[in-house]
Amino acid sequence: MDKQAAQLRAEQLREQLNYHNYRYYVLDDPAVPDAEYDRLFAELHQIEADFPGLLTPDSPTQKVGAPPKSELGSITHRLPMMSLQSAFDEAAVRTFVRQCLEGADEQIDFVAEPKFDGLAVELVYGNGILRTASTRGDGIVGEDVTENVRTIQTVPLKLLGDEPAPPLLEVRGEVYMQLARFEELNRRRAEAEKPLFANPRNAAAGSLRQLDSKITAQRPLDIFIYDVGTVEGREFDTHLDLLQTLPGWGFVVNDLIRLCPDIEALIAYHTQMMELRDSLPYEIDGIVFKVNQRSAREALGARSRNPRWALAYKFPPRQEMTRVVDIIPSVGRMGAVTPIAIVDPTRIGGVTVRNVSLHNQDEVDRQDVRIGDTVIIERAGDVIPHLVGVVKDQRPEGTSPFKLPERCPRCGSETIRHEGDVVIRCPNFNCPAQLAGRLEHYAAKGAMDIEGLGEQTAMLFTETGLVTRLPQLYSLAKEQLLGLEGFADISAQNLLTAIEGSKQTTLPRFLYGLSILHVGEHVAEVLAAGAGSLEALRSATVEDLTRIEGIGPEIAQSVVDFFGNEENSRTVDELLQAGILPQAPQKKGDALAGLTFVFTGALEHFSRDEAQAAVEELGARATGSVSKKTSYVVAGEAAGSKYDKARELGVTILSEEDFIKFLEDARGG
Repeated sequence: MDKQAAQLRAEQLREQLNYHNYRYYVLDDPAVPDAEYDRLFAELHQIEADFPGLLTPDSPTQKVGAPPKSELGSITHRLPMMSLQSAFDEAAVRTFVRQCLEGADEQIDFVAEPKFDGLAVELVYGNGILRTASTRGDGIVGEDVTENVRTIQTVPLKLLGDEPAPPLLEVRGEVYMQLARFEELNRRRAEAEKPLFANPRNAAAGSLRQLDSKITAQRPLDIFIYDVGTVEGREFDTHLDLLQTLPGWGFVVNDLIRLCPDIEALIAYHTQMMELRDSLPYEIDGIVFKVNQRSAREALGARSRNPRWALAYKFPPRQEMTRVVDIIPSVGRMGAVTPIAIVDPTRIGGVTVRNVSLHNQDEVDRQDVRIGDTVIIERAGDVIPHLVGVVKDQRPEGTSPFKLPERCPRCGSETIRHEGDVVIRCPNFNCPAQLAGRLEHYAAKGAMDIEGLGEQTAMLFTETGLVTRLPQLYSLAKEQLLGLEGFADISAQNLLTAIEGSKQTTLPRFLYGLSILHVGEHVAEVLAAGAGSLEALRSATVEDLTRIEGIGPEIAQSVVDFFGNEENSRTVDELLQAGILPQAPQKKGDALAGLTFVFTGALEHFSRDEAQAAVEELGARATGSVSKKTSYVVAGEAAGSKYDKARELGVTILSEEDFIKFLEDARGG
């Protein structure tokens, strides 16, 4: 792989990993198995090792997770909550031990602990009193879950024991849910006809991150404490000394932790825990090895993302054989039609698997999976079950290849598949399977900004039949809302006021709110500025749209398909008739007309959106990538690959101070 190919692949991997970090850490809804994430991460790490010049400060290899949810407050960790380097075979463990022995300047041993499958947290005690609690977040800043953590019975609100409490004590641990309690929780949810949690990890994470601590208090959460952050007024020579001290203060420490003098003891512990795994009352997905001597840890130090003195030795993926009973098409919240294999119920890693996503028609064809086939499935990383392969020699006679239907199974609309896209989609905005998700997106802050219309309200509207088509949102009456759970006079009126206020909006917001495939906030702004009006966009051809700089054939085709759909066109007409007035962006001047700006790094005086808006108001364009046509690159702190590319291409680079002066001159002073 040459440098150009490596740079392209690294950018693709960073985009994928950032998305998967967001799905895993923020949404608690992973999109790929842990094993696939680990493979992508390892590939990016290797590229950056082979081409050090491609390493960027914002690379996922330099971070732990994803930024915290905006709905929860944030807490900055005094010491970063780092992730652990992973190993998948004995050779990697032996390498880890050898490097620790070579890097430490004293005799060392190790502590082995189960790797719990939950959510990492940090609890901060001041003079023995619990002050704050936060999730790992991105390793630097976590979500404030203090009130929720207070509801966990195994968390001491005040330190116990006769020993004086340290003035400051930060303990770190894993919030989890025992298997029996998880199954009981799901049983109660099934009786109440509520969605079931996929696994104990998702249940624990979702419960801990509730906005209402009363809900968290009803969930059976537990915690194991396994380390500390900052400690004032108390020192520990070894990790084992720390772990033996913690219970005296009231913390729960796992009773399977062992001191291991050498590599052979570590390997034996891993083998033992794999044998015990299925009998444990909680889920573990591997083992953690740590250098015991804390002074040796300081000597070994840390990489940007993980310490050199610790290693996670993960268990191998779990696999089972089962039979495909049926394959059904499922319509996702944004229109993707996905083939789902219904299999004979199979228990893998403490979870009964009944459904396995086959992803798309290309994947079905590649594996040639058919109804009646015997298949191998696994929960790689103990998260999402997926199909490993088909046992062809056990295939019954008379089976036929599976093909997704040409019409949406929910609304009957003819499905489409864009060139180069592996996903088949239902284009109908008002498809019952999509409406709740599209309604939530329509009301989002970057779109129509309807405060109070979030996921739960969108689901409530669609499930009760109050909104079966988006335009009905604008004909809702207070009496209708008052009949719904959770609405009182004030909340109902506030929502109606927000809905009415959304009628005065901009064309970019309206376009973004329509959930057009490939049209995000920035693309919506480019389309609005290039076309000038909604009418022009609705009548535009692919050729017309590709004349707009920054709009390629894929986006153009998606826009034409959207407005060319009869149901979508009728929906837009009805929204306009309801009083929506999408105003095209008005430029304040043309002092920067013809110029193109790219912003990279963190700016001190502007958010990214504010900086882009500043140049667009003066007639310039702001794009996300650097090319020979780029006029200026504005580089803030920790500028990444865009800065490097600008230097390679000879594009003028402005500091933030230069940019501010540039704007002042363009505005005439």
